[in-house]
Amino acid sequence: MNWQHRKARELYAHMAEPLQSTRRALVNLPRPAKRVLLALVDVGLLLWALFLAIHFTRDPVSVGAGYPRALMALVATTAIPVFAMLGLYRAVIRFLSSRVLVSVFIGMSVLATLVLGYTFAVPGARLDLGTAVAFWTFGFLLVLGVRFVMRDFLLDRPRVRERAIIYGAGVSGARLAALLHRDGECVPIGFVDDAVTRQGTVVGGLLVHSPGEIARLIRVHGVARILLALPSASHKRRAEILASLEPHPVHVQTVPDMNDLVAGRARFDDLREVQVEDLLGRDPIPPHPELIGACVAGRSVMVTGAGGSIGSELCRQVAGLGATRLVLVEHAEAALYAIDEELRELVATRKLALEVVPVLGSVVDGELMERVMRGCKVRTVYHAAAYKHVPLVEYNMAAGIRNNVLGTLAAAQAAERAGVETFLLVSTDKAVNPTNVMGASKRFAEIILQGMRQRGSRMRICMVRFGNVLASSGSVVPRFREQIRGGGPVTVTHPEITRYFMTIEEAVQLVIQAGAMGGAAEVFLLDMGKPVKILELARKMIRLSGRRERDEQNPDGDIEIVFTGLRPGEKLYEELLISGNAVGTDHPRIWKGIEAVTEWTRVEAVLASLRVALDHNDCAVLRDILRSIVSEYRPPEDMADVVHALCGDEAAGTARSGAVASGAVVELLVARRRS
Repeated sequence: MNWQHRKARELYAHMAEPLQSTRRALVNLPRPAKRVLLALVDVGLLLWALFLAIHFTRDPVSVGAGYPRALMALVATTAIPVFAMLGLYRAVIRFLSSRVLVSVFIGMSVLATLVLGYTFAVPGARLDLGTAVAFWTFGFLLVLGVRFVMRDFLLDRPRVRERAIIYGAGVSGARLAALLHRDGECVPIGFVDDAVTRQGTVVGGLLVHSPGEIARLIRVHGVARILLALPSASHKRRAEILASLEPHPVHVQTVPDMNDLVAGRARFDDLREVQVEDLLGRDPIPPHPELIGACVAGRSVMVTGAGGSIGSELCRQVAGLGATRLVLVEHAEAALYAIDEELRELVATRKLALEVVPVLGSVVDGELMERVMRGCKVRTVYHAAAYKHVPLVEYNMAAGIRNNVLGTLAAAQAAERAGVETFLLVSTDKAVNPTNVMGASKRFAEIILQGMRQRGSRMRICMVRFGNVLASSGSVVPRFREQIRGGGPVTVTHPEITRYFMTIEEAVQLVIQAGAMGGAAEVFLLDMGKPVKILELARKMIRLSGRRERDEQNPDGDIEIVFTGLRPGEKLYEELLISGNAVGTDHPRIWKGIEAVTEWTRVEAVLASLRVALDHNDCAVLRDILRSIVSEYRPPEDMADVVHALCGDEAAGTARSGAVASGAVVELLVARRRS
């Protein structure tokens, strides 16, 4: 915000106190007093309108001496009953709508007719039709005008509004300008458009400029915002525009995208912060028709972890692809309630032939999973249930491993026994060369499914790996947005940290299509595009919010970026492949990894030891077990588990002896015991 705008606001604040006092006094009046006051104002306005009509259309000398007073008495006594019957004194002035036009129109027509009729009953003092029309016109304008003036006065809207430029002079831009002029938090001073044919024209009373004039417009008019009115533009084009706007010290906002506008979920004047998908410039590819509904249409489908970020989007898309039954498995009651309510509303609104079955329970409960799968005749399972937050799983190793490893095992074996045709695991790029328990546990889950297929399972099994999804729980994007809104600081773990990003909608769409390709426990990889440097993402978001980064070179900036250090188990870079080998598929954004498969007998032995270690919460043994089965796992030296920190290694000996007694000791544990 420039200094001229700040000065204008300060001047307005200084002058506004008397107005604020009057406004508060009027608003706090009792309702009957407000009606009486408004009725008296109407009478005064109508008498003034009659006086103006007579003296503008006739020679006052020719009118009888008593005639105007009698006519005015008629207007004064009939106006209030007429307006009251039309509901003009029931309406709340602050929330007045355009419907009042009709009421005032009818009321003035009645009064003008009475005035005209009365004049014919007074001998020698008749008024012509012109006088009655003039009375109607003056009265209509005065009565209506005062109401709208009072509405704006009582609404307490600031008289100094931020000035804005609208980028895009098409239909959307013109509509946005009209809405902002009428009732908006900022006022447009002009358009900017890339089309040369539009530049120099006038749209809605505003001149259309070229993008090269943005800097001058900001300087001359004190512009504080740029509003993107490009709901149909591709993400790539929007990214190019945003990159050109970054150097300007303004707040960049956008109208909702066309899908939200068409679906009625948003209006043109619902201004939003710039979405990160616009910064990435990545446009989704339309789904392949032969893939998108192959495992869903006409089937009973189960989604585990249905209340999570990925799980809930899976539910939404599966519901729209022709499934006959959708089974929601979720252990968090609030999350299950939310997605169940949303889907039932979706089914009712779109009249879908879909049965929604909410199941409150854990995927670790194999017996429950099998009963539900059999009872609901489930044919496709999307297994999205997982503990995925890296630091939390690092702090709670046993819980993370039990849910991610044994939960996947229980769900897959239940699906196998229940005759499920397709089982898809939603995996993660953190499973590749993991440095944290979450990634190692997800890689172990992949190994289990590969082993099941290797031992002869007839169930179609596949796994899909991808990176971070935008706006998911725990994502940096909503956290950065909240920190910027609060004035900072913005926290970044490390200046060199990078991540892959994809929208939830695109990721889930690709997951569903990948599920139709696999069958032999393949690992599919989603093309995540180019990795994003988190520090640059934070800086872009700061600049596009109209703020400046505060650092050594710019000590007067608005928001500081603070580096907090890598969290336990966190990596600087994420990968999607273990072996580095991948082949393409029929879809340009889905790849298939070529990786070694572990023998099922070895997987069973490790699982037996894992269960014993979990029963005793022996974190040291758990780490060794993960390293034995996930050879790429490189945990940090310091253990972050909070239970281990509180209880120490008291249960370690019991856990190791239990593992030995079970006869399921892996080589690494034997070596450790001998040492």
